[in-house]
Amino acid sequence: MLSLTDMTPMEFQHLYWRAGFGIQPNIYASTSKKREDVVSKLFEASKVVSPLQIDLSYLDKIHPNDIRRNPGLAREVIEKNKKKIISLNYASINRLMYPKELLRERMTLFWMNHFVCRDHNPKYVQQFNNTIRYFALGDFRAFVKAISKEAAMLRYLDGKLNRKHKPNENFSRELMELFTLGEGHYSEKNIKEAARAFTGYNHNFNGEFLFREFQHDNTFKSFFGETGNFSGDDIIDIILKNQECARFISEKIYRYFVNPVPNKTHIEAMTSVFFKDYNIASLMRFVFMSDWFYDANNIGSKIKSPMDLLVGITNTVPIKFEREKDLMVIQKILGQMLLNPPNVGGWKGDRGWIDANTIMVRLKLPSLLLNNAIISLKEQGDFNDNFRHKYFKRNLHKLPFKTLPDWDEFLQKYDNVATKDLHDYILQGKLNNGTANYLEKLSKKSKQDYCIQIMSLPEYQMC
Repeated sequence: MLSLTDMTPMEFQHLYWRAGFGIQPNIYASTSKKREDVVSKLFEASKVVSPLQIDLSYLDKIHPNDIRRNPGLAREVIEKNKKKIISLNYASINRLMYPKELLRERMTLFWMNHFVCRDHNPKYVQQFNNTIRYFALGDFRAFVKAISKEAAMLRYLDGKLNRKHKPNENFSRELMELFTLGEGHYSEKNIKEAARAFTGYNHNFNGEFLFREFQHDNTFKSFFGETGNFSGDDIIDIILKNQECARFISEKIYRYFVNPVPNKTHIEAMTSVFFKDYNIASLMRFVFMSDWFYDANNIGSKIKSPMDLLVGITNTVPIKFEREKDLMVIQKILGQMLLNPPNVGGWKGDRGWIDANTIMVRLKLPSLLLNNAIISLKEQGDFNDNFRHKYFKRNLHKLPFKTLPDWDEFLQKYDNVATKDLHDYILQGKLNNGTANYLEKLSKKSKQDYCIQIMSLPEYQMC
């Protein structure tokens, strides 16, 4: 069932937490409340693709033979590459904090944890990231084919080592298990036959795809009941004929954008939409326009990822980090460092974000960023007053993290919101009686202080 009724403030916030990282009340007040208008505006604003680019010109001046012949130059390039990967990390976070195309950036973050990849060459990492950004709302079929030819992916899953006399099965296995079908929907023979089809895939020093025909297996392959001299693209086309692919992707999108607990009826409806033409934008529009997306059970049902938490805070109160390295420390502590996934399966998400150590850090993060609080960088932090006093004496030059919150902009955006109603715009979902009573007792003399107190509640960990 679809509805074109006016959206409530809670529904509006819910949409913007899933399609982005929250929204301010002044935006809600100044825009149409019709669901179709609100959703269409999101997609319209993300039609453009703005590639992420940092200065990598030093790599253009280097020839691979120079690196092989000059160990000193090789070490120099490795060190520069490490610094540029960090620069790409900063640039990626900055995109999330100040997105030009909000939905596209949110989708890019999602797909980066689907087509999981890691590399040490910043040119390949940047190229991979921009390929994901380009296809994030596009044709899934073309998306998968493009990913299979990316230099970073060819290196990460040993595609360069896949040759006709010695096929490497790493990519073909993950293609089906993680990227398209899911476990239990393919056989070992499917993996072996697909691997033969992807032989000969390679890239040059600049990361451009190369097909080495002399390394490609040109004999017939049998794959999912079809036989032919299949290429890698042919294998992907055959996989997408299986509705299980559309179902696998739909369920993953449902768990990420709707609710970690799957609803088979809703996922089947999504599968029917996606299987028609594998258009990602059509699938996402269907989700955001569906009544069930705005069901009370889905609002506030997700544990925020570290990026959701960090970017969500800065979306409410803009923050300038005086030391960019603080962003790396925060990511490391919270357990999600962009461009550095733990393994090919990516971050598990949901309950995997929180354990006995990270929950204390997460609850302290708002005061850390907005109120000069301090935090232990040890694996098990101690946040009591005695520790705080001792740590200040020992580490005056290190902590608190150097941040400049823009409270003036916050007050401007929340000017028409009474302090006592602030939690309605910052917290998602219905509050339980205990939290509601606790909020009633808090001082509301300062809108800034009340904002920090709200963000420090366990409920703020949800969206």
